[in-house]
Amino acid sequence: MLAAVYHGPNDIRVENVPVPKIGKGELLVKVLSASICGTDLRIFHGSHRMYTPGTIRIPGHEVVGTIAEAGAEVNNYTIGQRVFCAPNTGCGRCLQCVTGDNNLCASYDAIGVTSDGGFAEYVRIPANSVQQGNVIPVSETIDPAVAALMEPFACVLRGQNALYIKPGEVVLIIGAGPIGVMHTKLAKARGAGRVIVSEPIAERAAQVKRMGADRVVDPATEDLKSVLLQESQGRGADVIIVAAPVHVAQESALDLAAISGRINFFGGLPKDRPTINFDSNLVHYKELVITATTACSTADCWQATQIINSGLVDLSDVVSQRFPLKDAVMAFAAAEDRKSLKIILEP
Repeated sequence: MLAAVYHGPNDIRVENVPVPKIGKGELLVKVLSASICGTDLRIFHGSHRMYTPGTIRIPGHEVVGTIAEAGAEVNNYTIGQRVFCAPNTGCGRCLQCVTGDNNLCASYDAIGVTSDGGFAEYVRIPANSVQQGNVIPVSETIDPAVAALMEPFACVLRGQNALYIKPGEVVLIIGAGPIGVMHTKLAKARGAGRVIVSEPIAERAAQVKRMGADRVVDPATEDLKSVLLQESQGRGADVIIVAAPVHVAQESALDLAAISGRINFFGGLPKDRPTINFDSNLVHYKELVITATTACSTADCWQATQIINSGLVDLSDVVSQRFPLKDAVMAFAAAEDRKSLKIILEP
């Protein structure tokens, strides 16, 4: 089969490799669509901790396909069934796993991260992933490219589940990349009264405006705080989602939040500079709640799939470009152009 294989930093090669063999309790999925995300770009550049020097592996963890083969003792799935593969599988025994937060398991596995993933014609789903419910049925009416976005959408959902957005509230989203766009769509679906997005890149600003933002601010040329106060009758934002790994964005969120505001630091900072200047008096006197979320649990993926299957949130316009697998190197370049949203590989 054809696969895009990581051989080292900035070295992805499209080559022929054997189709994975499956064992008892495992599934073989024929990949229909696989999406490239920021984690894949970190892998590509050699900066992911699970891709140690000398690693040769197939990335790709945002995957939808059809079941091609089922191992012994696999029940409840049929050949040809369309499925989404939730990537993160915990040990199943620690406190994080048994309380539903398997994304926080210290001994997690993930397709495309610790094992071969979906930038290939076929991907093997390990037995522990099958047993723990990571293989989720997808409606046949959903475009496979859209279905491949369920993993990042589940991450967005997890972030907003921590914020308890109420109908009519003012929501500020900092960053209009693919994650910021999905946050915009979900916040509107949850009844946010005004969704304000801060984004300096003109193409992305125009995209998020078309996709539902009530107002888009260029922080390089406009005073974000003045605009926000105008849009919120002088209160500030009830909810702030920092969807960009930018120090000043996290720091300024404390000042931009309304009294009793809730903030989510969604985008992690670079590991070589992980600290910010934190005005704890703003937190104290405004009674702010600051949260953060990372990745998504299998439960988040099930909820995200139900939302997309229902049509409540339409992610079709988040798909910017589609590439055949043979053009994977070109697809990675497109994913870094800072103008496109989601890039899809279609084996």
